[in-house]
Amino acid sequence: MPANEREKIRHILVVKDLQGQRTIPLQEATYSLGRDSRNAIVLRSRSVSRQHAILLRVTIPETDQYGFRIIDGDFKGKKSTNGVFVNGTKCFSHNLQHGDVIAFGNNQVSAKYYAISNLSEKAFSESFTVEDISSFLSEQANPVNPFETLVAPDSNFEGASETVLARLASFPELIPNPIIEMDTEGTVIYLNPAASSKFPKLREAGEQHPVLAGLLSAIQNREANSFVREVEVGTEVFEQSVHYLPESDLIRTFIIRDITEQKRAAAELRQRDRLLQAVAEAANYLLVEMNYETGVEKALAMLGEAAEADRAYLFKNHLHPVTEEMAVSLRFEWTRSHIEPSRHHWQNQRYDSSGLARWYTALSQGQSIIGLTREFPIAEQKILARDRIQSIYLVPLCLGEKFWGYLGLADCSKERQWSRHEESTLLTMAASVSGAWQRQQVEERIRYQALHDLLTGLPNRLLFNELLDKALPNAARSRESLAVMFLDLDRFKVINDTLGHTLGDILLKSVAQRLKDCLRSGDTVARWGGDEFTILLPQVNYLEEVKQVAQRILQALENPFEIEGHELYVSASLGIALLNDHSPDPETLIQHADAALYYAKDAGRNNYQLYTTSLSTKTPELLTLEKSLRYALERNEFMLYYQPRVNIATGDITGMEALLRWQHPEMGLVAPNVFIPLAEESGLIVPIGEWVIRTACRQNKAWQQAGLPSLTVAVNLSLKQFRQPNLVEILASILQETGLDPKFLELEITESTAIEDLEFTRNVLENLKQMGIYLSIDDFGTGHSSLSRLQLLPLHHLKIDKSFIQELTTDHKVAHIVKAIVVLGQSLGLRLTAEGVEKPEELEFLKSINCEDVQGYLFYRPLCAQKITEILQKEQVKH
Repeated sequence: MPANEREKIRHILVVKDLQGQRTIPLQEATYSLGRDSRNAIVLRSRSVSRQHAILLRVTIPETDQYGFRIIDGDFKGKKSTNGVFVNGTKCFSHNLQHGDVIAFGNNQVSAKYYAISNLSEKAFSESFTVEDISSFLSEQANPVNPFETLVAPDSNFEGASETVLARLASFPELIPNPIIEMDTEGTVIYLNPAASSKFPKLREAGEQHPVLAGLLSAIQNREANSFVREVEVGTEVFEQSVHYLPESDLIRTFIIRDITEQKRAAAELRQRDRLLQAVAEAANYLLVEMNYETGVEKALAMLGEAAEADRAYLFKNHLHPVTEEMAVSLRFEWTRSHIEPSRHHWQNQRYDSSGLARWYTALSQGQSIIGLTREFPIAEQKILARDRIQSIYLVPLCLGEKFWGYLGLADCSKERQWSRHEESTLLTMAASVSGAWQRQQVEERIRYQALHDLLTGLPNRLLFNELLDKALPNAARSRESLAVMFLDLDRFKVINDTLGHTLGDILLKSVAQRLKDCLRSGDTVARWGGDEFTILLPQVNYLEEVKQVAQRILQALENPFEIEGHELYVSASLGIALLNDHSPDPETLIQHADAALYYAKDAGRNNYQLYTTSLSTKTPELLTLEKSLRYALERNEFMLYYQPRVNIATGDITGMEALLRWQHPEMGLVAPNVFIPLAEESGLIVPIGEWVIRTACRQNKAWQQAGLPSLTVAVNLSLKQFRQPNLVEILASILQETGLDPKFLELEITESTAIEDLEFTRNVLENLKQMGIYLSIDDFGTGHSSLSRLQLLPLHHLKIDKSFIQELTTDHKVAHIVKAIVVLGQSLGLRLTAEGVEKPEELEFLKSINCEDVQGYLFYRPLCAQKITEILQKEQVKH
C-alpha cells in the first residue's frame, strides 16, 4: 500500500436507530443529523429533534489533517430537545476521538465514531457493508485520534464552538479553491482542506513556497491592500488573489483558478499566429491607407519584425531606361537598425546581364527563390554578398498573368532555414501588395468621388481629416492657431420627417451653399454626415476671428429657405475647439468641438460654444441621456415588467419580481444597465425607486381584487433608497395608499448593500420585518460575504446570483458552491431562489439539491402587466 494511503486518516460513523445499523463514511465538510428527511444523516426515532446535531469538519492547527466536531442543535444555535451525550456525558460540543459513542437523547439512537489509518481504499469501501465493523477495523487498520496531534491543546479551542461554527459554515472550508492565511511574521496559520490537498508541502516551505513567496514585500510596496497576481508552482501557473488585513496583521490568499493550460496555449498561439497577425495588420494598412507607398512601407516593417528577419523588401520590374531590356529595381526596403540599407546596385538591374536570369525565369512561372546564399550560383552569390545576405526567400508579385515584381525576406546574421509559416506569410503578403497596387491604379481615377459628398459637393469626412492633418504642421510652422467647428442643424429632423427626404436633401444643399458663403478664403466646410457639418479655419491669429465666423453662420441661417413653396426655418448649434495644449491633434480637436456642440444644444440651441477644460468629461450621449432621465418620471416614460418566480416541485408561480424599464421617445427601450447607474449617480434613483414600489403595490392589489392568486411582488432597493432616513415612513404611506397587505410586498437588497454596515442593515430590516414586509437578499454570492454573517439579519428569502447558475453545469466547483449555499441557507430557515435559470439541465441540478424556487427564461421572461395577468388567469383555471 502506498505511503500516502497508509498515512491518510479515514473517518467513519456507525449509526444505530430503530431501523437498524448503517455505516457512513465522513467525507463531506458538514453534516446535519436529525429525524427530518432533509438532514444529511437521518436518525429514525421520534425522540430525536428535527435537527438534533451538526457534524463539522475541523482543520487541525499546524497540520494538514482534520477531525470532526459534534455540536448539539442547528446552525442557528437552537439546541436539541433531549441533548447529545458522548461516552455518557452530556455536552454542547465535542471534538470526536476514535471510539467515542454518541447518544442522541436516549438509547434509541446512538452512533460510534472511528478514525483510522493504514487502511487501503478497497478495505475502506468494504467497511461500509460489514456487520461487525469493530472487528473488521481492528484487523485492517490502526486507530487514530486526530486532535492528539496538537502539541499543546488550545484552551480556547474546545470552547470556541460558535467561532468554529461561523468559520466552517462559511465558504473557506467548503469551496474547492485553496485558501491560505499567513501572519506578518511569515507563519502559516490556516490552510483550508483544498489548500492542504493541492499544496501538501506548503506549511513546511512557508515563505519559500511559490504561493507565499514575496507576499510580505508585496503588501509593503503596494498602496492597495488587495491585488491579484500570477504564481508559478513547478510547471503549474495560478491566478492568486491576495488580501492584507492590517487590523489583524493577516495576509489571506485565494487561488482563483489554475491558468497553466491557458498560459501554455497562449504562448503557443502567439508563436504560431505571429506571422499571420502581421499579415492581417499589414493587409489592413494596405487596404485603408490612402497613400500606397506609406502602406507598403508599413506592411514591410510588420513583415520583417514578425518574421524576425534582417531585411524585407519589394522589387518592381520595368524596362531599362537605356536599353529597354527587362530590368528590376528595389522600390521599398525595411531593415533592422543595425543593418545598412541596400546600395544603388539594386537599381536598374537587367536580368540577363546581371546574373539574375534564373530568378526571372523561376519567378515569372510562379516559383519562389529560396535557400542559403552559399548554395546559389556564383553570380547570384556575388550580388547577395554585397549586402552580406546569408539566406534569402523571394516570392513573385503577379496580377493575373502579369509578373510585375517580387517580395522578399533576407537574413544577414545566420544561415536560416525558412519555414512553411514564412512561405505562407510571404505568399499572402504578396497577394495583398498586388491587390493594393491594383487598387492604386483605380483609386487615382475615383479619388474625387471618394473625397466628396455626392449630395452637396462639399468635402466629406475623409477629405476633411486629410486637410486637418496637413493644416496642423502648417499652423505650427507659421506660429498660428487653427479652429475646428462642429455644426448641427437644430430642427432638421422635424422637416425631414414631416416633408420627406427629397425636400430635406434640397434643404441640405441650400444650407451647404450658405455655409460656404460665410467662410473666408482658405477655410473649408465639409459634410460630416446627416445634418452635421465640420468647418476648418486653418489660419487663426485672434479668437475674435473665430467668433465672427460663427456669428456670420448663425445670421446666415436666420433668413427662411424657400423650397418648393415651403418657407422653412432652421437654426444651428456650433461647437468650437482651438488648437492648443488641450486640443493638440486632429482627433482631439474634433472630439472637443463635438463636446462643445453638445453644450451649445444644452444652452438652448441657435448659439455657439467654445471648448474649455471646465466642460464635463462625460460623453455627449450620456449627458443627453441624463438630461432626458430627469424628465422621464413626469413624462410617464417608465413602465414595470414582471418576472414570475416558479416552484420547482409544483411548477406553480410563487411570486413576482418587478423590473424597471424606460421607453425613451426617441431612443426606444433603454437598457437598465445604462440608465440605472446614471440614476444612482445623480440621485434620481430615490424618486424613481419610490415610483416603482408604489406602482408594484398598486398592480399587486389590482390582481388580488380581480380574484387572482395572492402573491408577493418583489422590488429591489438601491443603496441610496435603503439608506433613506424616512424609508419606513415612505413604505407605510405607500402600503396605506394602495391598500396592499405588507406581507405581499417583498423588498430585495443586494448582498453588497447588506454587508456594507451590518448593524445599520439589521436595524432597518428589523423595522421592516415588524411591519410585516417580506425581506430578501438578492444576487447572493457576488458580495464576498458568508451565510454565517447574513444569519444575523432577519431575512426570509435568499436569491442565488445568476452568475453561479450560468456555470452550474460546466464547472463542478460552482456546482459544489451552489449546493453548499442551498444546504446552509435552508439550515438557516431561508427560502432559496435560483436566478437566471435558462437550461433544463440547470433546473434538474437545482431540483436534485432541493432548491425551492427558480426564476429565469426557462419558464418566463420579464413581461408587461397585461401579459402577466393573462398568465395568472390561466394558472387560476388550471387549479
